[in-house]
Amino acid sequence: MDVSDALDGWPNSNNNPAGGSGQWPGQPNAPVWPGTPAPLQIRLHPHPEGRNQVCLCQQVSLLPTPPGQEIPLEAVPYQETLPSGVFDKLLITITGTIKMNANKITVDMATNRSDLAFHFNPRFNECGKKVIVRNSFIGQKWGPEERQLDSPFPFVEGKPFEIKILCTNNEFRVAVNNAHLLAYQHRIRDLRSIKYIRIHNDLSLSGVKFETLQ
Repeated sequence: MDVSDALDGWPNSNNNPAGGSGQWPGQPNAPVWPGTPAPLQIRLHPHPEGRNQVCLCQQVSLLPTPPGQEIPLEAVPYQETLPSGVFDKLLITITGTIKMNANKITVDMATNRSDLAFHFNPRFNECGKKVIVRNSFIGQKWGPEERQLDSPFPFVEGKPFEIKILCTNNEFRVAVNNAHLLAYQHRIRDLRSIKYIRIHNDLSLSGVKFETLQ
């Protein structure tokens, strides 16, 4: 894997627009975390003088859209800072729509040193196959790729999606469209050093939510 696989579609300039349920989907006897509070959303709104206004809110109400249409709420490439890093029971929910004729989409969990703790890279046509590549980029080197899936490729061009990424002390767990997809063991053990989530390439992004499961 080349570093361009992670950086393709990501600009050099800084881009900092901002930003479920308490049950992990798709597994027998899925753990339930009762009393999960409404997710806290962090959003940056453009200011006419060039500054950003920060809005912290528990719920976001969206205006209805015509059937079959989705209004992108977040610009892509997207980056969100995680001031406390990631931690056990942090749940990140990403919603959007895959573009038509998509080549790939990318979600990266990155450190201040530009290492990638988790590179999640669904590819729609790699030598005629649909694959989901997972890897880490540490010390300017890619590690071994993980490609094995026990479920069908879940993304469809032109269709909406929901990705849930649950951080635990040992791994990232990923669910797509309310079905458990895969787990990725941490290769960077200092979870507090993982300070950014980046989303880019061939998708329209509707929203990103952060919540802590109880």
